[in-house]
This record gives sequence, C-alpha cells and structure tokens, in this order.
Amino acid sequence: MRPFGGQLWEYVVAVRMNDTLLELIKGDITELEVDAIVNPANEELKLGGGVAGAVREKGGASIQDECNRIGGTPVGTAVMTGAGTLKAKQVIHAVGPRMGEGDEDRKLAAAVRASLALADRNGQRTIAIPAISTGVFGYPVDRCARILLTEVHRYLQGGTKLERVVVCLHGDQNFQTFRNELRRGFR
Repeated sequence: MRPFGGQLWEYVVAVRMNDTLLELIKGDITELEVDAIVNPANEELKLGGGVAGAVREKGGASIQDECNRIGGTPVGTAVMTGAGTLKAKQVIHAVGPRMGEGDEDRKLAAAVRASLALADRNGQRTIAIPAISTGVFGYPVDRCARILLTEVHRYLQGGTKLERVVVCLHGDQNFQTFRNELRRGFR
C-alpha cells in the first residue's frame, strides 16, 4: 500500500514523464485531494450515474447548478466547475463518446486533451482522470487505456505546468488493463 493524498491506496504505478508524474491508481476519484478531477460527462452536463453520480452525491448540488448555468458542451470538449464539498478544488466535465456514434477514438482523444489543457490553462498542478466513456457509454476499457495514456503522454511532451496526472480506475480489472497498456509503451 502507498499513501496518496492522506489515504492508502492498494494499487499504485508511477512513471515520471519529463517534469510530470503519471500515476495509475485503483480507487475512488471523488476521494482524491487534487486540484481537479475529471467527470466523464454527457453533452447536457446532467450528473447521472457512475462517476458523475458520485460527484453529485459527494460534491453537492452546487456542481449540478453550475453545470445547468453552462448548459452543455459537445462531445470531445470539457468545461470546468467548482467542486462543491469534494476534496478536489475543481471538476472538469469531459464529454467522451458513446460507443456506436462513430469516430469514437478521435472523440475520446479530444476529450482527454481538452481536460488536460483546461486544467493547465487554469493553473491546476494536479489532475485525476477516470476511464472516460467506459461506463454507461460502453467504450471498451482496453481501447480507452490505449488512447487515454497515449494522449496524456503526448500532452506531457509539449511542455506543461501539470506536476501530477493521476489516472484513477475503478476495479481490479480496469487497473490491470491500464497497467498492462502502460507497460506496452506509447504509440
């Protein structure tokens, strides 16, 4: 076990990329003490189930209120709100693709890049990202791992103020899939 944000996490893999630490952890993204967490959102920014439901439940109504004021954002983009009572300071709502809508890989890559860039532009130093679109949107976890990790790697090569990028995964299988993809390297 390894401490992270005042808690012990059962699984952690860490890799340094230039001046940024990339970590894979198995855990609850809503419990992380980071500058920003990414919520895998829908285009209407309605906090439903999965990670979004946990963000709404643990963070409070103010997050949904801010999303309602924003009104929505297209697939492949991201917007930022406050984090209510979460341990994080901000929530980045990234809209990933629904499986079957077409051009899903490009859309997922865009959502990951948009999340990282939004955090960077707003002076965030630490960000946690889940496996976007792999829940109710039906995106395959192995494809998500390849695309998400590749986009993080590419982003970190371009010069960033991000000091730590945490990929926070729910469940042993998701963690193992991402760990295996990280071991394969970047394409």
